[in-house]
Amino acid sequence: MAEEVILRFDEVNFEYEHNKPILDEASFSVRRGAKITLMGQNGAGKSSLFALIMGELQPKSGRVSITNGATIATARQVVARENLELTIDEYFAEAFELAPGNLASRISKVLTAVNLDAPINKRVGDLSGGQQARLLLAFALIQNPDILLLDEPTNNLDQAGIDHLIEFLVMYDKTVIVISHDADFLNCFTEGVIYLDVFTHKIETYVGDYYSVVEEIGKRIEREQRKNAQLKKQIIDRKEKVNFFANKGGKMRKLAKKLKDETAELEEEMIDVRQEDKTIREFDIEAQDITGEIVKISAVKIIHHHEPIIKKVDKIIRQRMHLLVTGPNGVGKSTFLRSLVGGKNEQAQILDNVRVGYYSQDFSNLDFNQTVYDSLSGALARGADTQAMRSAAAGFLLHGDLMGRLVSELSEGQKGLLSFARLKLMRPGLLILDEPTNHINFRHLPVIAQAINGYAGALIMVSHMPEFVKQIKFDDYLDLGKI
Repeated sequence: MAEEVILRFDEVNFEYEHNKPILDEASFSVRRGAKITLMGQNGAGKSSLFALIMGELQPKSGRVSITNGATIATARQVVARENLELTIDEYFAEAFELAPGNLASRISKVLTAVNLDAPINKRVGDLSGGQQARLLLAFALIQNPDILLLDEPTNNLDQAGIDHLIEFLVMYDKTVIVISHDADFLNCFTEGVIYLDVFTHKIETYVGDYYSVVEEIGKRIEREQRKNAQLKKQIIDRKEKVNFFANKGGKMRKLAKKLKDETAELEEEMIDVRQEDKTIREFDIEAQDITGEIVKISAVKIIHHHEPIIKKVDKIIRQRMHLLVTGPNGVGKSTFLRSLVGGKNEQAQILDNVRVGYYSQDFSNLDFNQTVYDSLSGALARGADTQAMRSAAAGFLLHGDLMGRLVSELSEGQKGLLSFARLKLMRPGLLILDEPTNHINFRHLPVIAQAINGYAGALIMVSHMPEFVKQIKFDDYLDLGKI
């Protein structure tokens, strides 16, 4: 008996306004209970494909079919800004048209499933990034969906959180489709890949674990490139013969025509080799020339059993010093960084006149109503010009067609690259980076790590990605879980 197909795309075409194509005759199916990875470059339209599955967007043509009215829920990348003021129980009530009478017990059950210990009267915006990541998954689970869509679920999670999520997904018996740039996470539980090509807008499907599929794709591209190289050599040879015989006249001219026709056939055989992700250009972040005690930290507020505690510390950060802040989800790392940036922490002070470059894990420091151009121009250091700005933007794959778009219209990955472009343009004296790998394609991470490692100003960073952290030399550490 064939396994039941729960989701099917039949010849689906989709585009945004201004004829921006996303899908071109996309066809694929997903069986009930499958665990599938959705791959594609930043801006390829992965989140749009999720919206098509959810029915939030409609295809231009073709059909998206959900078998027997199967229910769907999405664990999104970030909590919507309008929901940050809600309490946890009010947030879960938003999942239902009419809140069920047993909502409290259902909330307790899903919070246990995602390993989140938090009082339900706590404000969502007061949760840490890792706690919000767990909350987003719980919000989807409380709807008991037949199809669970996960959009970058490991963002902000510490290793314990990622391990718990993997264990949960391995045991979960329903259909899961996940978008993630975390290769190790994906390889632990997915059994197939749907690949969305940003250049051709075509869909390809592969069976196997994540690493096997990536290897298969790489080998196929190598074969296609070799075949193209052979064809190109033949085409050049034929064209040279055509030019030679065309000037001879008579039978030689007929031979030239025959060779010309054969050359056209060879050109048609050239394979449209998929263009892999472009990697951002190598870059540096020039530091503001400033001396002295750039940051002085005498105490930090940590969260222990949901209660704030002030702990005395003695940290001084000068130019060229790199500090790594660590600790479990919910201990208060992001809160500490936000209070430092906002000047609201009397026990952690930044020297006057220091330009602070801040990478916020939720991009709350970006104005979503600005255009990309205005966001970049607002970050320009004194003396820089718009030509330098456009060049820097292009290095982060923010090309001309994106400059007029609103920041809110960018994918999360593009917002991350915009944030790094702004940091480059600012020439800050202090970099404060809160989960700078969030939403960023793994191909870009070595370039970003190199730029951070070479930064000559003061640096304070939080990151839960060990492989990224290892690429950066730190002079000091602050573990909020052990002070």
